[in-house]
Amino acid sequence: MGIDTLATLWRPAAPGTLASSLWAMYLLRHWSHAAPREITLLWEAGLAGAMPDAVVAGVGMHSDEEAIRQCADSMLVGAFRGDFAVALERAAAFFRVIAAGRRTAASNEPETWVYASEFAGRNEEVAAALAHAAARWRAGSLA
Repeated sequence: MGIDTLATLWRPAAPGTLASSLWAMYLLRHWSHAAPREITLLWEAGLAGAMPDAVVAGVGMHSDEEAIRQCADSMLVGAFRGDFAVALERAAAFFRVIAAGRRTAASNEPETWVYASEFAGRNEEVAAALAHAAARWRAGSLA
């Protein structure tokens, strides 16, 4: 099943649902393989402002492209073979670091502020929805 099929099935789902959470995790994995350099730069830019989230996400001290890909892969594998709530929380933390990276990068390049701020806001919304889904999973109410 490709990313386009998953998009058709899961993208329209309401935030904080099982389908939207799986979509966000698959999208993160796809993005980490399609644009690892972009994510690595955003990750590095966001580290200082989101170190606790960086630790939770689990990329490690060496945030190179391979570490980013491995982290995204392990989150998705963890969603199916490990503790689903932990996988959701790791993905949420990852998106928060990326959001911090977008805001930091934008502060260094003011002409990109609106664009970066919009995408940072979206990353933060996804992070909040994933964290909410993790809490709902633990409560047995995630559908």
